[in-house]
Amino acid sequence: QEQLVESGGGLVQAGGSLRLSCAASGRTFSTYTMAWFRQVPGKEREFVAAINRSGGRIVYPDSVKDRFTISRDNSRDNAKSTVYLQMNSLKPEDTAVYYCAVDVNARLVLRTKIVDYDYWGQGTQVTVSS
Repeated sequence: QEQLVESGGGLVQAGGSLRLSCAASGRTFSTYTMAWFRQVPGKEREFVAAINRSGGRIVYPDSVKDRFTISRDNSRDNAKSTVYLQMNSLKPEDTAVYYCAVDVNARLVLRTKIVDYDYWGQGTQVTVSS
């Protein structure tokens, strides 16, 4: 059974850092593009970062570029894959529930739309106080 489990969320002061993790199992997720999105109540889910299967291609929106870093670790047998989101210089506007997601159909271009992603985690809350 496919499963994505996020962890690492919490409360942090503005300017601080957090590292989110997402453990993916139940399928060869190591061969797929993985991404992070975030959502604030009442707003649409927003793209944060994506990384291809090898980690050689990464994309961020301007809102988090130079502050957030996505990375991944694939197990040797491809049974598990973990994607990370290192968040530095956090701002109150980064407060949201953060979700990891998997795109099983990604090709050369990393996709950034919600509809392109097939598997989702349950989310982890990140709160940045001012």
